[in-house]
Amino acid sequence: MSELFGQSGADGGGIVSMLFMFGGMFAIMYFILIRPQQKQQKKHQELIASLKKGDEVVLNSGICGRIFSVEDKYLVLELMDKNKVKVLKHAVQGLMAA
Repeated sequence: MSELFGQSGADGGGIVSMLFMFGGMFAIMYFILIRPQQKQQKKHQELIASLKKGDEVVLNSGICGRIFSVEDKYLVLELMDKNKVKVLKHAVQGLMAA
């Protein structure tokens, strides 16, 4: 009966091909999902490290302001009405376009 389906007595080739298939799927997932996210995270960390007094930034919440002072984990933003707000550095989404 096994000759009808083209199967031999040893199933070693099926396991190896399945391992190659899983390895290929992992490589595809890495290049489609994980690698772009790592690049974006690295770019955000570089942005956070380059922040300095006077930069105009946009927060994740949509609040815009000018950096009044830079602390270890925090920024003090000066808003349009001269109010100051202390926020986490990681809340910065990006720099405002000039």
